[in-house]
Amino acid sequence: MRHIISILIENEAGALSRVVGLFSQRGYNIDSLTVATTEDPTLSRCTILTLGDKSEAEQITKQLHKLVDVLRVSDLDSEGRFLDRELILMKLTTPNRNVKADIKAVAEIFNAKIIDLSKDTYTLEFVGTSEQVDDFIVALNDVTDILETVRSGVLGIAKGSTYMKKG
Repeated sequence: MRHIISILIENEAGALSRVVGLFSQRGYNIDSLTVATTEDPTLSRCTILTLGDKSEAEQITKQLHKLVDVLRVSDLDSEGRFLDRELILMKLTTPNRNVKADIKAVAEIFNAKIIDLSKDTYTLEFVGTSEQVDDFIVALNDVTDILETVRSGVLGIAKGSTYMKKG
């Protein structure tokens, strides 16, 4: 079972290293990891996608709470209502007009954007759930050769008025 763990940490040198080290020490795998500064420049939001059963996720969150730099931890999957998104950038071959038309059709179906083009390649941008991103890749793979993909990793946020804040 997948778990999206959202962590509010102090934006200091070594804080992320301690979080990642905890996963490594316990033998838990990180499937994706995204980190960025929040609206408060002294804080960072870390979103980790990991796989495991409910008890493993509970153990991870309990251990994360013990870290000095960690202010808040939330297992979004276990708490219910949340939104998650992932960004993908893909570079595709465009050997002829038919392939270009097919790529444009797939992009339109998925509401993706062509953000760069050259004579022989298109670069597309798509934002969706991990499942939608996977479907997007399959659809384009059926149309042309994929030269390169870059995935951001999962981002997650609680729905409604629930939010993570210092203090």
